[in-house]
Amino acid sequence: MPEVVSSLAHNWGFAIFLLGVAGLCAFMLGVSSLLGSKAWGHSKNQPFESGIVSTGGARLRFSAKFYLVAMLFVIFDVEALFLFAWAISLRESGWPGFVEALVFIVILLIGLFYLARIGALDWAPQARRERLANQHKP
Repeated sequence: MPEVVSSLAHNWGFAIFLLGVAGLCAFMLGVSSLLGSKAWGHSKNQPFESGIVSTGGARLRFSAKFYLVAMLFVIFDVEALFLFAWAISLRESGWPGFVEALVFIVILLIGLFYLARIGALDWAPQARRERLANQHKP
């Protein structure tokens, strides 16, 4: 039994914290239900954000290229985090770590050049790209 008593004595601060959190949540919910507006109506149920009543639907259609560029951004952003971690540990990794990071960067650049070559980074539609290319011809 003394182990249980010492454990309870050790965790009394945490128990008071949990009771305080529960009491604060109950207080905020109770006060908001007592003092909150009880009015109902059509305009009360419409979404309203930043002082502007919304227009149109929330379901917008985006081009697949938008998602492709978003995925590429996330991929290259994560790779930048890897390079940051490598830069922090540069002295500990020495020359072998430098060569590994150089190979990593070269692979990234090859991938980026490949994506640019196949047109994955082009936002303009094909007709507009051709029109722009024809305008620059002498």
